[in-house]
Amino acid sequence: MSGLQLARYRPRIPTEPALRREGRIRRLVGMTLEAEGLPGEIGELCFVQGAHGKVPVEIVGFHGERTTLLPLERLDGIADGAAVVATGGPFCAPVGDALLGRVLDGLGRPLDGKGELVEAGRRPLLAPPPDAMSRPSIAQRFETGVRSIDLLNTLGEGQRVGIFAGSGVGKSTLLGKILREAKADVTVLALIGERNREVRDFVDKQLGAAGLRRAVVVASTSDRPALQRLKAAHLAATIADHFRDEGKRVLLVMDSATRFAMALREAGLAAGEPPTTRGYPPSLFAELPRLVERFGTSAKGSITALLTVLVEGDDMNDPVADCLRGLLDGHLVLSRALAERGHYPPIDPLKSLSRLMDQVSGARHQAAAQKLRHWLALYEDHRDLIEIGAYRRGTEPLLDKVLEKLPQIHALLRQAPEERAPFDAALAALVALTEQPEARSAP
Repeated sequence: MSGLQLARYRPRIPTEPALRREGRIRRLVGMTLEAEGLPGEIGELCFVQGAHGKVPVEIVGFHGERTTLLPLERLDGIADGAAVVATGGPFCAPVGDALLGRVLDGLGRPLDGKGELVEAGRRPLLAPPPDAMSRPSIAQRFETGVRSIDLLNTLGEGQRVGIFAGSGVGKSTLLGKILREAKADVTVLALIGERNREVRDFVDKQLGAAGLRRAVVVASTSDRPALQRLKAAHLAATIADHFRDEGKRVLLVMDSATRFAMALREAGLAAGEPPTTRGYPPSLFAELPRLVERFGTSAKGSITALLTVLVEGDDMNDPVADCLRGLLDGHLVLSRALAERGHYPPIDPLKSLSRLMDQVSGARHQAAAQKLRHWLALYEDHRDLIEIGAYRRGTEPLLDKVLEKLPQIHALLRQAPEERAPFDAALAALVALTEQPEARSAP
């Protein structure tokens, strides 16, 4: 075999440490294993010999002379005294162009039946974010193809944004629209804790064949071990890091950051951490910034990140939602009331915010967006009076004008999933709507 042919397979050749370090399983409670006689480091990958083959596990802590491990796969067939061998290094992620068009599990193994990733390279799963002073400022607009985002909550390339939504309000449909329409070189989609059937539906119906060709999908469903769901999020981040380092504009969509937090809670409690707010361990509030800060700009390329956040009972003060809102560069809030009225996409323009809109949009655009927000706020202040018929026309001249324009406003902010919305045409429509003569509000 030639050197060139051998180089293709070199990343897949397992390397063994010079000194074999082996221990024995002495305790298994729930999903937590304890091994005796196994020296190692936090984050080191190990293998436990079970009745059905080797099970990958990771060192997560130490208790006296015992090493605490969490599994990356099911623990069926593991017995007391089973041998556990340390590999000498952490779990590494597959990266490279060979991943484009592929669907992987949380450990980087193909799920799509298209064969092995023979030409994929490898890099450590956990990596520090780009240095703060090496990050260029965000100055380039990122077009999503969704009018209500591009016009009123304009995003920039390298921005990190949360999509906050309860269940059943159109989150997946919105994500599919953005994945198909957004102007990005590469898309990385991380499906964390989803139901099994939703993975295939999302890939086939929302992403589509055309979108998949320039995308990498990482899926770790709700039945997978907590540590594997955590690895899936970091695997997606590592793949995105690779393409960003090649100078590409990367769009990373994670659905959802909340289920990543839930997996971290499960792993943290299993490792012995004390529960704090709503049962989340203290490590959650350290791990979320470490994940989020990997996204953004670098000296070579950019990762624009959209992270969905599930709000239980539409409670925006949930600990995970509250923490992420402080870490991200903006938030899009999906309204159940809008969804129930058939308004798609159900983005609430008054509760949503892009913190970088003033850096990536012109003065005329900002003025038009601000005026439309003012009109919508005025209408919301008087909505109850209007709906019960207690408001009399002529009482508030500006509100009268807003009521006249309301059908045009709704037409601008509504958009069917298959409807295209070029940015220049959408902006021209916004400016034309808001620059029409208007009456002044009564003193």
